[in-house]
Amino acid sequence: MTRSRIRPATSARLAVAMTIAIAASATLAGLAGCMQGAAPPERDVAQLEKEVADTETAFAATMARRDLRAFEEFVAADAVFFSGPAPLRGKAAITDYWRRFYTDTAAPFAWKPETVRVLATGELAISTGPVTDAAGQQVSTFTSIWRREDSGRWLIVFDKGNDVCRCAAAP
Repeated sequence: MTRSRIRPATSARLAVAMTIAIAASATLAGLAGCMQGAAPPERDVAQLEKEVADTETAFAATMARRDLRAFEEFVAADAVFFSGPAPLRGKAAITDYWRRFYTDTAAPFAWKPETVRVLATGELAISTGPVTDAAGQQVSTFTSIWRREDSGRWLIVFDKGNDVCRCAAAP
């Protein structure tokens, strides 16, 4: 027997070992590919929508309590509010602008969530609803975008109000 010849028993063991190695490599490569492109697991959307509605309600309560510091705690550091003549960028600019709404003893307006939707990933949410003046008359609607932080806390990242049209009905 020469060195170049492999015995049949050794050849069969080598073939089995190579098959296992190839299968393991293919499995690991497939798992790695799935993990790279895999979407985050879906969450309990109904529960998350309740969380966002509760958070929006607590955010609105800061106005009723006249608590600007509490208002600020709901605003993300990188938030953008469309409150003034130009977009307000960042928590400090937003808080400075909104300070005017917290100076009087009575709240100039109030808001509450009417519709809340959350992405299946549980990362972003939208809330909308009416804004009423001190007399309870609806004057606008709001739309807020919320982001769920790693801590599980929801922070507002975008906010925009729209005036209610008081247009006369067409004849």
